[in-house]
Amino acid sequence: MINTLRTTILLAGMTALFMGVGYLIGGTGGTVIALLFALGTNAFAYWNSDKMVLSVQGAREIDPRSAPDLYAMTQRLAENAGLPMPRLYLIETDQPNAFATGRSPDKGVVAVSSGLVRHLDSREVAAVIAHELAHIKNRDTLTMTITATLAGAISMLAQFGLFFGGNRDNNNPLGFIGVIAMVFLAPIAAMLVQMAVSRTREYEADRDGAAICDDPLALATALEKISAAGQRTVNMAAERAPAMAHMYISNPLSGARMDNLFSTHPDVGNRIAALMEMARNGGGGGGQTPRSRVNPATTTTRPGQSWRPPGTRRRPDEGGAAGPWG
Repeated sequence: MINTLRTTILLAGMTALFMGVGYLIGGTGGTVIALLFALGTNAFAYWNSDKMVLSVQGAREIDPRSAPDLYAMTQRLAENAGLPMPRLYLIETDQPNAFATGRSPDKGVVAVSSGLVRHLDSREVAAVIAHELAHIKNRDTLTMTITATLAGAISMLAQFGLFFGGNRDNNNPLGFIGVIAMVFLAPIAAMLVQMAVSRTREYEADRDGAAICDDPLALATALEKISAAGQRTVNMAAERAPAMAHMYISNPLSGARMDNLFSTHPDVGNRIAALMEMARNGGGGGGQTPRSRVNPATTTTRPGQSWRPPGTRRRPDEGGAAGPWG
């Protein structure tokens, strides 16, 4: 409830900022035109976002034949979450990461990197997928589309003000200098609010994802491993499209490691601490009775082994035979 309230307040603040900037820069007419244009462009992105994102990231769809254990795990997690089975994609990058997209739960898509299934064990992979399913269940794609719409509208209004000089009538209390200041400051303020909404939704997905997989500690260790590996590995697809960084479970950009107002993700240490506290308080449970839940990480893989995409070999430090991916 606290995160939902915080998100609502942030969205209301962005709406107020949009209306204020629109009035100061473009007047009533400019506000309406920019809003309509922003709604049109973002509506197109909303209906086609999954296709665009998957194409840019170079993801390929996987099925029960190419990845039987990963597919079965996702299916069991979706059942725990009360969701239809999402489409499952693999991104060819050694950086462990994952993201979700799709405009609604019945159009959900979960994409995981080859590095994720290579470097994490089955419990941690299940926890990451559960986190992404939580995004789908909470309709975070819709929330972020709304913030993107408002942020885009504010940026366009700022450009209108730069070209047309703003609203110079007597109703403008800030004058022309104030309008010029708003031209430069308003897009920055909108970006900060958009990033704050993204950080808020990550905390929510961590909590709900831990409940779906009934394993907060696995998600905590997964975040720790993803963060450590992400600092050593470059995700070229994400670097080419930095605007999509907020979609990943952890920031995939090598140059964005700061935890402040300009970060799309909360500090990993804070997220791990919240999950550890959830585990200490007995958190978890996927919304069903324990007897009806099935452990989504149960596979034929031996303990300590991790899955890997077809064609890759075991690491020297792994014991036993190759898992079901290799």
